Amino acid sequence: MNQKPKIVALVPMRDQSERVPGKNYRSLAGKPLFHHILHVLGECPEITQIVVDTDSETIQASLRTDFPSVTILQRPGHLLGGEVPMNSILLYDISQVPADCYVQTHSTNPLLRAKTVSRAIHAFLEAKGTSDSLFTVTELHTRMYYADGRALNHNPAELLRTQDLPAVYEENSCLYVFNREGLEKYSHRIGARPLMFPISRTEAWDIDEEEDFRIVDFLMRQRQGETHP
Repeated sequence: MNQKPKIVALVPMRDQSERVPGKNYRSLAGKPLFHHILHVLGECPEITQIVVDTDSETIQASLRTDFPSVTILQRPGHLLGGEVPMNSILLYDISQVPADCYVQTHSTNPLLRAKTVSRAIHAFLEAKGTSDSLFTVTELHTRMYYADGRALNHNPAELLRTQDLPAVYEENSCLYVFNREGLEKYSHRIGARPLMFPISRTEAWDIDEEEDFRIVDFLMRQRQGETHP
């Protein structure tokens, strides 16, 4: 009988954010923002362990009270600061927590659904041998241009309906699946043979600006069947 793979979810969280101060633990739809993604990951039967890498005492205190099964990694001093590449943080994390493969997401993607995470994990496992990593994308059917005005995915002389245009794909930074070997080899969570995994625009919404926070709060309350105040 095949042994179930150890799948670890990594959720890096900084204490402070430049554009939306304290956003990781700011209340969204009635609970701290980072609680939403931890509930999502906790609903995925494929995930063996959830690990939060953080320098925030506020987040760590809440984890000990509200998510005692979550593993806390204290982010070391040399990895603090907004200019530190995420891949450097992930390399540290996998050195501390062994696994057969890793799932990485963010607290700023609270609309991600557990069934989507599960589907992505299964897609990665089933693609073993042909793909070395997976990342979520948003499929776009719109007229795209390079900075110099050249058309990227259409002929400007032929005005096709946007739904008939060839799709282009945006890396939405919502979810990544990878293994230790690929991350260490390329120093990147996306390997040489990645699998793109399209998800809905709503699930992929990332909180990067104050306006994003208000929109996602509204969408989350709608999902919960609540009325926005």
